[in-house]
This record gives sequence, structure tokens and C-alpha cells, in this order.
Amino acid sequence: MTERISSRTMHIGELAERTGLSLRTIRHYDEVGLLPATGRTDGGFRVYAENDVERLTLIKQMKPLGFSLEEMAEILEILSALESGSGSGAGQVKLAEFMEKARGQRAKMARNLSQADEFIERMGKNT
Repeated sequence: MTERISSRTMHIGELAERTGLSLRTIRHYDEVGLLPATGRTDGGFRVYAENDVERLTLIKQMKPLGFSLEEMAEILEILSALESGSGSGAGQVKLAEFMEKARGQRAKMARNLSQADEFIERMGKNT
């Protein structure tokens, strides 16, 4: 189904530029259903809306925290429901579980970063 392109949509190249992700990554997220294109031009090119930039930014933020594609999809669904006012208590509980996982992953990353800093400092003393 093709949709008319409005001034508020962008092609995949602009979306890639604005988010710092590759075209290939964005296409993959489209194929797995995480970021379906808002529409298609008459020529079949994907077009995206401004809210897709925000969605892709959230996906980009989740990735280093080790969330699977399925977990990312669930988080995005819960957040969307909560923002629209149709969220449930179960969704909030699940979101809290995801938040705890994210905090744990962040703490692990912070420990690794600290260890890297210590190593770099030690190497600097020997040069």
C-alpha cells in the first residue's frame, strides 16, 4: 500500500543520518517488525515519520543493554500503550522488570569501563 509523502516524512537515508545507524540496520529492524516504515512512495521506497526517529533512538539505546529483539518489541509495545493511556498494571510490572535488567547491565558496563580506565592509566605510566 502506498501513502502520500508529506513534508513530515523522510526517506531511510535521512533517518539513518539522524540516528547514526546504517541503512542495513534500519531495513533489518523493518523486516523483523521493530520499526516498520510509516509508508512507501509510489516507487516503493520506505518513508518514515518523526516519531520513527524517536522509536529508533529507543531501539538504539536498548541494544547495548543486551535486550533481544523480542524484548525490544515488548518494551516498545508497553511504552506505546502507557503513553496512549491504554497501559495495564501488568505492563507496568513487566516494564519494571526490564528496568531492573537494564540497571544490572548498565552496572556491569560501568565496571568494565572502570577496568578499562585503570588499564589505560597503567599503560600511560609506562610510556
